[in-house]
Amino acid sequence: MKGIVIFLTVFLSLYSGLHIYAWIKFRLAADTGPAAGIALALFLIIMILSPVGVRLLERGGFETLARLAAYVGFIWMGLLFLFVAVSTLFDTYRLVLFLGRLISDADLSVIILSHRSSFFISLVLVIAVGIYGVFEANHIRTERIIIHTSKIPESVRRLKIAQISDVHLGLIVGKNRLRRILEKVKKERPDILISTGDLVDGQSDGIASCAAMIRDIPTRYGKYAVTGNHEYYAGLEYSISFTEKAGFKMLHGEGIDIDGIINIAGVDDMGGDISEKDLLSALDRKKFTLFLKHRPLPDLDALGYFDLQTSGHTHKGQIFPFSLLTRLQYPVSAGLLKIEPHAYLYVSRGSGTWGPPIRFLAPPEVTIFELVYQRETQ
Repeated sequence: MKGIVIFLTVFLSLYSGLHIYAWIKFRLAADTGPAAGIALALFLIIMILSPVGVRLLERGGFETLARLAAYVGFIWMGLLFLFVAVSTLFDTYRLVLFLGRLISDADLSVIILSHRSSFFISLVLVIAVGIYGVFEANHIRTERIIIHTSKIPESVRRLKIAQISDVHLGLIVGKNRLRRILEKVKKERPDILISTGDLVDGQSDGIASCAAMIRDIPTRYGKYAVTGNHEYYAGLEYSISFTEKAGFKMLHGEGIDIDGIINIAGVDDMGGDISEKDLLSALDRKKFTLFLKHRPLPDLDALGYFDLQTSGHTHKGQIFPFSLLTRLQYPVSAGLLKIEPHAYLYVSRGSGTWGPPIRFLAPPEVTIFELVYQRETQ
């Protein structure tokens, strides 16, 4: 509960700041009276509170109203993020010209954009990128990673693992989106299916049938999952129940041997004081160890005890330029990172969307890992 309160406080504070910035930019660009300014301020306050309102409506059983509010509020959120990013570029441009004028005393008025011009250019760019972002969010890619290892049995030769992550099933991401994701998975005929958190993002009745869709995906060695932070926000008991109904074995700080072929271990996103080193060191190091962890933060003490950590959480920022922020916070915001001679971290861009149904320069993915037997060289 404490983590959720901190998240909401930080989120609402930052989100309010973005709205204040947008309000100031509008007031500088548009010659409107006090009434229009007050009306805009009221609208922005409603939009600031809309993510919380959506959750309250959903939990109150007002699903249709919650879905409508989600689409309005979260599309607005995505467009606002884009507007702030584009508008900040124009502000930087104006600042550079201002400093240039101070230093050189040159007349740069010809190339200075007015507040009005920069506002409406930003608006046009945001709408164009937003429309493209809806298309990109629905264009799911298959990423294929091949790892040669001597740690799977020679008789197996090749083991195929499909990863989904950050699907965020709820009011916006539902059966149609999940169907497209699972079509990618089914086509690969994986031996193992894993989910690295944030499978669930709400308690919408509309996602109840989604569990059967996942459960019906055939795998030779089963399905395994860990919780992400949004399982806690959506309600942990509900989220775990849904994930188990979908056919996944939840790994709550435990590791298991899969038919003597591979070790799979996983930790909850808010798993407390579980020692990853103790968890992983208890597994047979002669076998390939796959470690599921929602956030892409390898525990330095656990290095050498897993061969591949699969994570998600970042969405690669979901909407550029936020990918620049995720790069600052994590060792890699998307893709494969070799962290030891025989150990890798892979971070999925996610299979769905959180909040805005928009992605820009961060397309969704289903990841296919192929572990290929290769005799160890001396």
